[in-house]
Amino acid sequence: MSVTDRSKADAGRAGNPPTVHEAWLAPDHPMYRPRHGGRQLTALICAGLFFLTPTFVHSVGVHAARFENRALATFGDPRNGWGWLTGLPAWATDSLPFRDGALRATEAVSRNVFGEPASLPGPLSGQPPGPLPPGPAPHPPITAFPSVIEGRDGWLYLGADVSGACVPSRSLADTIISLRRLRTAVQASGRQFVLVVAPDKTTMAPERLPADYLGKACATRARDEFWRRVVDEAGAIDLRPALDDIVRRKGSPVYYPADTHWSQEAGLAMTYALADRVQPGITRSWQVAPSGTIAWPDDISPLIGRSGEHAIPTYSLAPAGPQDRTRSIASDFRVPLRLTAAPYAGTVGQPVVMIADSFTQFASRYLAAAFSDITIVHPETVGAVPRSAGALLANGKVLVLEVAERNLLGGTSPILLQPVITEIATQLSQRPLR
Repeated sequence: MSVTDRSKADAGRAGNPPTVHEAWLAPDHPMYRPRHGGRQLTALICAGLFFLTPTFVHSVGVHAARFENRALATFGDPRNGWGWLTGLPAWATDSLPFRDGALRATEAVSRNVFGEPASLPGPLSGQPPGPLPPGPAPHPPITAFPSVIEGRDGWLYLGADVSGACVPSRSLADTIISLRRLRTAVQASGRQFVLVVAPDKTTMAPERLPADYLGKACATRARDEFWRRVVDEAGAIDLRPALDDIVRRKGSPVYYPADTHWSQEAGLAMTYALADRVQPGITRSWQVAPSGTIAWPDDISPLIGRSGEHAIPTYSLAPAGPQDRTRSIASDFRVPLRLTAAPYAGTVGQPVVMIADSFTQFASRYLAAAFSDITIVHPETVGAVPRSAGALLANGKVLVLEVAERNLLGGTSPILLQPVITEIATQLSQRPLR
């Protein structure tokens, strides 16, 4: 060390701050700190791989596969601040190429080598950190719940049915308030509001659930309270009796072993319920008959590295007379879908706009037959662009909201957000029906 450097170091020891970078001080100096160039370079390389790998593989034609019962996470908007940063892990995970293959390989190794299912992660959200509050022991964090519950006879259940019930992102009271606020806004504009809830598979086919599983007690309590309040306080159509009746007549469930959705029979039952609510008695002339089957891919088995499909029976629907008016519809409603037909006896003639999720895919062919003018849009589309969605909703005289039970019970549906409801209310109020 030079004389000048030593004098600077000595000045630091004397109580004055050194005038050089702390990495240049003598190693025995109390303020000496070594450089971390190697670690910093490693961190920069990792950050570059984090951001650039998904972009690179996408540019050469390799795309991440969507194999879960949800849309892939998006990159987000940096203008959202910390909300954008906290969403990056989900985006990076979903953007990984061959993730579905890696998951299948993990599951195969775990089962074939260790004789047990792989410990696969559940949802990426959880309870906020912090000290435990006094009182009864809290529910397990949402990350403790499995993504799939393996039941008896090869049946699989979506873990979100249970985790959302036990650890909801909003209280049931808040959910009911949001639903009632939306109903009030629609009715204040002179329109009819119809709410229908698609029951979870765990609700309608619990007999093949394992004897015990994480969250069984709290999910059961939450479901009981949910159905009582959503029917009594939010005015929802309760489809459970109609689905139970189908089970009695068929002798088999209206859900499938490796899929979380209901059957076409259930979708037809929902179509009956909606048409009778909008125009009472209109279904008396309807004639239904079997019309074949379609192949449908399982949506739960890919979550544990499997694949498969099942045959779904379909039906014809003649609203009045022998003419079948159903048609095959291929849409997930992310882009609004409008179905129109010439007015016909036995069909609902009023223009209807329906906010609906994937359960309505199993009813769309029957809605096309029973409604002469119906537009269907996904709740996530409404949540993403509430202003334009609100303008779309204003085109109808009837607004139908169909939501899966878990998305209401867990409080995750974007239609429950207050800014979304406010924007819908604004758009409807600007175009009231007299």
